[in-house]
Amino acid sequence: MKTHPYLRAFLAGILVPTLVLPLLLIAFIILRLGMKISFPIERGLVFPMALVPGLWGLWSMLWQWSRERTHLPLGLHGAFLPLLMMPVGALIATRVGVLALAATSVTWFNAITLPYALIALFLAAAMVAYYLGWKYVVGYVNQVLGIA
Repeated sequence: MKTHPYLRAFLAGILVPTLVLPLLLIAFIILRLGMKISFPIERGLVFPMALVPGLWGLWSMLWQWSRERTHLPLGLHGAFLPLLMMPVGALIATRVGVLALAATSVTWFNAITLPYALIALFLAAAMVAYYLGWKYVVGYVNQVLGIA
């Protein structure tokens, strides 16, 4: 089964966010509508939910294309994705008025202010989580699809 390796790589990449993002949406709906906890993040939810699965799929296709040249392990390749997603997401969020950048912190939705040091910790945690997700889940799906 060596036909269409990039299509299979795309499908392996979109599996994780396609399964996880609806669970996050359900949690948000329960908190927002069921428990009446106010979160001003509706504007910031839809855009990532639309882009993240496709980005994961394209990232998986990039690994499939480059692995013979770079010999980069899948988990390490996946760990680099937050380094791309966070700056691009911050740029888009600032353009649509969801995020405001200051000298020492960022403010989301004019309500939540976080220092850059905390964001750096979040980036490191995201890289670890992506490493594990890509190594074990996407790697397993790649094996099942015969492209590992």
